[in-house]
Amino acid sequence: MVLLTGGESMSRLFDLDWQLLADSCLMIIAIFVLFLILSYFLFNPARKMLNSRREKIQNELQTAKEAMENAQNLKKEYEAKLKDVDKEAEGILSEARRKALGSENQIVAQAKEEAARILERARVEAQLEKQKLSDDVKKEIISVASIMAGKVVSASMDTVVQNQLIDETIKEMGDKTWLN
Repeated sequence: MVLLTGGESMSRLFDLDWQLLADSCLMIIAIFVLFLILSYFLFNPARKMLNSRREKIQNELQTAKEAMENAQNLKKEYEAKLKDVDKEAEGILSEARRKALGSENQIVAQAKEEAARILERARVEAQLEKQKLSDDVKKEIISVASIMAGKVVSASMDTVVQNQLIDETIKEMGDKTWLN
């Protein structure tokens, strides 16, 4: 730069010469080369790191989204299974109730059959006992009749009177004994 004093004229405003232009061009080229070198060694690795991080984050987001969808599907599936389990449990309970009622009816029927058999057996035993008592009474009547017949014979009664007494005794003893 040139200082202008009072009487001098201005020869150059910026003092542009060829050396300044050459230095400026070299500096621009050096900055451009430095930019390329820095871009290759510094910016490209940084870009690669940022891109790989972006891809990793996208993959993790995608994985999280898929996991969320799977969780939602599993939740729906488990809810459906829970509903099915409730229905199945109700079915099992109703089946158990039905079987219990069937078993109850069967047990009651068996008890009635057993009671009927016991009653029939008791009736048959009572009938047999009655028959036995009837036979015993007949034997007793026969023995009483023979004793009476012996007494009649010893008292010298005739057979007509004797038969009449035996018939009357059998009738009297038979009616009272057989009715009981």
